[in-house]
Amino acid sequence: MAPVMPPERADDWVGLSGEPLPFGAAADWAVLPRCGAVVVFSGTARDHSEGRVDVSTLTYEAYEDEALPRMRAIAAEARVRWPEIGRVALLHRVGPVALGQSAVVVVVSAPHRGEAFDAARFAIDALKATVPIWKRETWSDGESWGLEARHLVELDEFDRVRDGSS
Repeated sequence: MAPVMPPERADDWVGLSGEPLPFGAAADWAVLPRCGAVVVFSGTARDHSEGRVDVSTLTYEAYEDEALPRMRAIAAEARVRWPEIGRVALLHRVGPVALGQSAVVVVVSAPHRGEAFDAARFAIDALKATVPIWKRETWSDGESWGLEARHLVELDEFDRVRDGSS
């Protein structure tokens, strides 16, 4: 899978990549003259998870035919909720991810910090809840799929599930 590249004429950048994610390039791409805030979130591979010490590698798999459209839908929904946002990037790794490397990058630019933070938080939370991407962990005593696996929800169900009203 090739590295993800920013779009030439669009304000939404979604992608899956087997290469390291372009964290800095995504932040730079999001800067627009009308936007005074850029929020960047990077979820990095760490050396532990609940009950698992010495995690050495994470490997991600995605159902690409579903993942990319769902990621685009998240960006579109963010624009509905925060109409003033400028650019949105949703990028996720697939394949092995070494400790300390970014597994997911979310970037949102907006005229003001509040909407940039809110939209970025929505985007990462919705991505985790609605996009078919799975994590396999390798640690000192074995390997298995991540412990926090959960049932994926549709984007229109996300708020209800997140708020616990389902």
